[in-house]
Amino acid sequence: MKRIKQQCFGVIMLVIVTLLGWGVAPAMADEFTQEDLNRWESEYMSVVKQGRKVFTDGKLGTNGVACAQCHPNASNTHPETYPKFQKQLGKVVAIWEMINWCIRNPLEGKNLAADDPRMVAMQAYILHERRGVKLQPGKH
Repeated sequence: MKRIKQQCFGVIMLVIVTLLGWGVAPAMADEFTQEDLNRWESEYMSVVKQGRKVFTDGKLGTNGVACAQCHPNASNTHPETYPKFQKQLGKVVAIWEMINWCIRNPLEGKNLAADDPRMVAMQAYILHERRGVKLQPGKH
């Protein structure tokens, strides 16, 4: 295994040296075009908008209550403090687990998987509403 890693490293170095010798610099992973940035911002904002829609819709649970009734504009959600200990769950949790607690209890609904598009969208919306707030994981 060590020999394979050494061979791979050697091949990578050879490619880099060759490219540099030809005057071609390898692309850096963090170099983006303005087109990339515009596309990514557009994609992100479309998910944020979807999150707001889910957050304000009373259909997430079974009793017509929407997340926004307790948390207008995602107020008092404090995503910047997660992961943190939540007494309702008795352990340190990520924000999606607390969202599920709210869905199960006040909304009387069913849990969403962490990767459910609605869960991802709600997290994007909540975090977007709190943009600019200092990260403080674990804080209450």
